[in-house]
Amino acid sequence: MKSKVPLLGIITNYIYRRKGKQLRPLLVFLTAGMTGSINPSTYIAAGMIELLHTATLIHDDVVDEAYERRGSYSINALWRSKVAVLVGDFLLSKGLLLAIESEEYELLRNMSEAVREMSEGELIQIERSRRIDTDEPTYFDIIRKKTAALISSCTVNGAISAGAPAEDISRVKEIGLNLGMSFQIKDDLFDYQSKGILGKPIGNDVKEKKLTLPLIHALEQTNGTTRHHILKQVRRSRNNADALREVIDFVHASGGIEYAHRKMMEYKENAIDTLKSFPDNEYKKSLLQLADYIVERNH
Repeated sequence: MKSKVPLLGIITNYIYRRKGKQLRPLLVFLTAGMTGSINPSTYIAAGMIELLHTATLIHDDVVDEAYERRGSYSINALWRSKVAVLVGDFLLSKGLLLAIESEEYELLRNMSEAVREMSEGELIQIERSRRIDTDEPTYFDIIRKKTAALISSCTVNGAISAGAPAEDISRVKEIGLNLGMSFQIKDDLFDYQSKGILGKPIGNDVKEKKLTLPLIHALEQTNGTTRHHILKQVRRSRNNADALREVIDFVHASGGIEYAHRKMMEYKENAIDTLKSFPDNEYKKSLLQLADYIVERNH
């Protein structure tokens, strides 16, 4: 992340000091250890993923006009959107160059495919948000592309870096996809929870007219008149706290939370079932624990 440009140095230091859980590079290392051994290629794969993920978060904050990230000011809040976009581009280019300079072309190909899917998923979600007509199959397609694809690329690149056979790479891809699906559903559930000790705001997806699984299921359980009314409240929710509260209460009363939780657990169990097909070692044990953490975390 180092650069001779002073402003970039200040901003990248700010980013580094506020790094998140680093779940994605962790997946790279654990998968490499489970399917072979951690080596220099694994470090490159992990570095690429973290640089790419950080770049996408910065760009997401610009697109969403979000001014907070991980409890601190976002890059666009402090340095404006134009600088934030350029910093995101810089980090993305560093990730690409890391792969090219190390001649890790297979890792680069896999990561690039994930970026393509992430972009498609975000665009589908934006298009559907404008019309407020996301159904369940479309929702699962969106989260597979925008979240699960990148997490799957972590497990795949971990196995590739360890020199794992094609069969193992195929299995860890499924593990990553299932973990990614459960991870995103968990994130979407946070939107309907009351403020906890972390003070996490609720209803952000509703305000942005993003129909996620809890609301989609709740709407499918009701009649046309109620559906029409709730969608009207979704449109009003950005500037109307009462409308937002009505939507959230409707989701709770209609079983949307329980349904989404069941789906999240199904994906987690799918990941665990595939993990159990690998020989036992400390890395597999940690991945099993990580699967539990994904669905039990509170932020």
